[in-house]
Formats: sequence, structure tokens, C-alpha cells
Amino acid sequence: MTTAILTTTYNFSAYMIYLPLVIMLTVLVSQFLFKNSKTFMIDIFHQKEDIAMATNSLFKIGFYLLNIGFALCIIEFAQIETVERLVVALSKKIGGFSIYLGVMMLLNLFLFLKGRKHALKKEIPIKYENFDI
Repeated sequence: MTTAILTTTYNFSAYMIYLPLVIMLTVLVSQFLFKNSKTFMIDIFHQKEDIAMATNSLFKIGFYLLNIGFALCIIEFAQIETVERLVVALSKKIGGFSIYLGVMMLLNLFLFLKGRKHALKKEIPIKYENFDI
């Protein structure tokens, strides 16, 4: 007859802390980013607000899917047997995810700026003048 030794781990607690925090971080960053990107989108789409807002919503959904998907991919924790290890493991996971989220936010901002710059270049009319030589 074999006996199983049950050890108490904090893994379930880690998951229950990690998931709400990364989802909340993703939502907060997304709300901030896409609330402030409306101006860029309106410029990019030459004051066509309906297209700009629709595109902004699609970017927002993509941001959610990409970041929450990544958070779920990296969710696995090693065996956590003490509260100290729980804090360290959560700090590493949430800190790493926060860095990733910051990079994604900057990447989106870069794309908005690049799109706006491209749109502004297309707005400048080119004037051709006749030159007599």
C-alpha cells in the first residue's frame, strides 16, 4: 500500500493573484492607450471619424487578444512552497508581463505616429509650375 504525501503549495493562490492583476493591467493600459489614440486615428483617416473609431476599436481588440493571450501562455508557476517564494514568483511574472505590456504600448504608439506621419505627407498638395527655360 502506498501513501501519498500531501504538501501544501501556494500555486493556486499564485494563479488567483496573477490572473486578475494581468487582466487589470492590460485593460488599464488599453483604455489609456486607445482613449488617447483617437486623435491620431482621426488624423490618419483624414477626419473621417467613423472609420477612425472603428479602426481604433479593432486595434483595441487585437491589443487585448495579444496581451491576455501572452499572459495566459506564461502563467505556469514552478512548485511554490513558501509565502516568500510566492511573492518572488509573482514579482517575476507580473514584472516581466509589465515590461512586455510597456513594449507593446510603445510599439502601438510608434505605429500611430508612423501612420499619422504618412497621412500628413499625403495631405500636402504638390504644386507644379511651368518653368520656361
